Amino acid sequence: MPGIVSLKTPPEAPPLRISVSEETNGRVDRSEPVIPKSNSPAPRRPPSPSPSTSRAKPSPDRSSGKKKSPPEKVVIDESSLDNPDLGPFLLKLARDTIASGEGPNKALDYALRAAKSFEKCAVDGEPSLDLAMSLHVVAAIYCSLARFEEAIPVLETAIKVPEVSKGADHALAAFSGYMQLGDTHSMLGQLDRSIECYKDGLKIQMEALGDTDPRVAETCRYLAEAHVQAMQFDEAENLCKKTLEIHRVHSPPASLEEAADRRLMALICEAKGDYEVALEHLVLASMAMIANAQENEVAAIDVSIGNIYLSLSRFDEAVFSYQKALTVFKSSKGDNHPSVASVFVRLADLYYKTGKLRESRSYCENALRIYAKPVPGTTAEEIACGLTEISAIYELFNEPEEALKLLLKAMKLLEDKPGQQSTIAGIEARMGVMFYMVGRYEEAHSSFENAVAKLRAGGERKSAFFGVVLNQMGLSSVQLFKIDEAAELFEEARRILEQECGPCHHDTLGVYSNLAATYDALGRVEDAIEILEYVLKLREEKLGTANPDFDDEKKRLAELLKEAGKSRNKKAKSLENLIDPSSKTTKKETSRKWSAFGFRS
Repeated sequence: MPGIVSLKTPPEAPPLRISVSEETNGRVDRSEPVIPKSNSPAPRRPPSPSPSTSRAKPSPDRSSGKKKSPPEKVVIDESSLDNPDLGPFLLKLARDTIASGEGPNKALDYALRAAKSFEKCAVDGEPSLDLAMSLHVVAAIYCSLARFEEAIPVLETAIKVPEVSKGADHALAAFSGYMQLGDTHSMLGQLDRSIECYKDGLKIQMEALGDTDPRVAETCRYLAEAHVQAMQFDEAENLCKKTLEIHRVHSPPASLEEAADRRLMALICEAKGDYEVALEHLVLASMAMIANAQENEVAAIDVSIGNIYLSLSRFDEAVFSYQKALTVFKSSKGDNHPSVASVFVRLADLYYKTGKLRESRSYCENALRIYAKPVPGTTAEEIACGLTEISAIYELFNEPEEALKLLLKAMKLLEDKPGQQSTIAGIEARMGVMFYMVGRYEEAHSSFENAVAKLRAGGERKSAFFGVVLNQMGLSSVQLFKIDEAAELFEEARRILEQECGPCHHDTLGVYSNLAATYDALGRVEDAIEILEYVLKLREEKLGTANPDFDDEKKRLAELLKEAGKSRNKKAKSLENLIDPSSKTTKKETSRKWSAFGFRS
């Protein structure tokens, strides 16, 4: 059974400042729109190759080292909200309250009243951009309180206020609103909605600034990262190429911006299996970082280069890259830093693949010791990511119980963290595989069910990863004799994998096989025969007959044909109209057990 791996999430970035612009002659300066960034989730989410901290989750301003005295208590009569001077005053109070550290709840009250005042004071019934700004602030405070659901309707109202055709101020306000709304959806794990908001924001920005403005490049990169987290690598690659083109024009050679773009492009190429191209981008990024004296970033790139060498089975070069990075991390960050532990995990994986099991286990244990006593500043996401990777190695050691313990620890670290739904779903899917391997089918089914629910809610119902999880859940349903449910899950998995991977992909072929066995168990012999004929035709015409599964499927088809009193139809029908939810199910009278058919994971 293939392992289902979870997505890594980039380390938590520094907290975002909730800022309210200073007033200028009674107006609010909107030259720099407030765009809170979020630490968006990822179902197979590798750490971002960028040193950027742009995807930090919203939180109150804690950047001031000196605590300011709280503003005086102000009692405001609600009936006075139609005073045009009150809105800016309340917005300033909200800003001062946040800066003083008095608490976001009081700041929220001031910001909400400011929004009401701006709404009441609208000229000719048309809301002003001041209203949009105050709503952005309200939403940012809601996010800092982890009340993301309440922030969404506020932002949906805010993006309706500006009219892009009225000039740059309106365009920037609309752009800011869409990006902030995308971040908030991201924190709720709703990646599909998040990406749509980012696309709308990018479109507005390009119309206002042109296609080649450096600020457009930053937004393209931001959207590309979101596509990577959603495993939409083709879309991410196109955006990253555009970002590189813009930075070539506007940035000096070997700039930090270009290096960050190349690291992201390398990550995309690696995910698509283009390892040589990924290596080229990483080498160029490393040269740029060396030119800018970014020693730790060079070490991080060395780890990525080692990963590529490992994928190419160039083990000696991989060891050299890992050891270079390890030396730098130990000297600059200390022996117990999570960066050191992450290199230990990579070395453990490498030594397992080269048959040096003792060394592999030793590196795993060293990494676990670091994660058990993390240094100050280590995030829960970093630890959870490391534990998940180590669990995969223990799975290879054939120690599923130990792997399960590590996955449980990782999930507990993330369960209270906003924006981690997809990562938790990946971990739950891995746990489902582990439970299945040790015969704990009820727990496996429950884990898969939780993972599927989170992935559906996060808008990942069309990804290949989601199709694989559905197939695994179907297998657990079979073991629990829930055959009707298994058939529905296999049917949905088939539709997704045909779309995302094509009919000839091994995952799709496995689902075909499982679906045929399930139909046979339900008495739908004709449907089972038609699927197996289609699969055999694919293998004979496109994949070849050397695969051992071919003989197995041929025997299974022969049994069904003999039972139905038919001979094989060499012209297999299309599957387009095969699966019909309303098709009649009949019980077949046979002594042969459905479980005799080999279900495929």
